Amino acid sequence: MHTTLSVLSDLAAAAPRPVAAPKSINEVIAGITGWVMGMIALVATMFLVIGGLRYMAAGGDPAQVEQAKGNVKSALVGYALAVLAPVILQVLQGILGG
Repeated sequence: MHTTLSVLSDLAAAAPRPVAAPKSINEVIAGITGWVMGMIALVATMFLVIGGLRYMAAGGDPAQVEQAKGNVKSALVGYALAVLAPVILQVLQGILGG
């Protein structure tokens, strides 16, 4: 009985939550920027690790070494995109008029 009264008093005391205001275009783009940078950096890190493992496992095989170098180059491109993501999204924000 005591727990029922406790739950009912908690429910009665709870104030209704205000409705969240819509986010501005700046807030949306800031959120997208962080998400995009994180995902690109994650994929680039994965390519870097794969390239490093391939290079170590190549055992002197030139074809395997070239594949490993290709993975490392892809990782560097990915990191460059992650760094440039805020610039790209700022341009998008300028186009949208935010």
